[in-house]
Amino acid sequence: MKAIYRLSDTEAGAHTGAVADRMGVAPATVTATVKRLADRALVDHTPYKEIALTETGRVAAVGAIRRHRIVERFLADMLGYAWNEADRLATAFEHELPQEVEDRLFLALHRPDSCPHGFPIPARATGDMPAMPPLYQLEVGEVAVVAVPGSTDPEIVEFLDTLGLRPGVTVEVKEKHPFDGPLVLRVDGKERTLGSTVANQVFVRKTA
Repeated sequence: MKAIYRLSDTEAGAHTGAVADRMGVAPATVTATVKRLADRALVDHTPYKEIALTETGRVAAVGAIRRHRIVERFLADMLGYAWNEADRLATAFEHELPQEVEDRLFLALHRPDSCPHGFPIPARATGDMPAMPPLYQLEVGEVAVVAVPGSTDPEIVEFLDTLGLRPGVTVEVKEKHPFDGPLVLRVDGKERTLGSTVANQVFVRKTA
């Protein structure tokens, strides 16, 4: 459901093949799983068309994303795991986390507003999350806070680190060259240049 939710607003859409690619499983596995979800009224799906979460499914998907990000925060802040390790480990036990434990973790962590990767933790009441476009979609003069997915290639993470582009860092676009040209960013008072391929793998939350 998390994969369907995340793909729903993308160009690829939440089709069976796209969900299979996102999760690293065979399309047949997705088809069987979607059927079970449909039987539980969590998704609507017609063969060869995009998979759509029902309202109940959307609430469940956002709840799972919230739980995952709180667990990541716990692993990073309280157990000392690196932010790019927390994503892998959180998946191992997030599904078994009782609501009471999730609530207590959230309070013990002083109500964090983002996970270690820089992505927002959705509110439990509304489930709303701000848009997180790729860094390359920003225009000159726009300012945003960086988020880096846990699935990002380690070599790219290392390269971004050399530029100071880490989760939670604020950047400003100074130049954007045409025809998929590079971005020139101000990062921690310094100008850095980033190509479109990598800039499309980094996500941001725009600020005023």
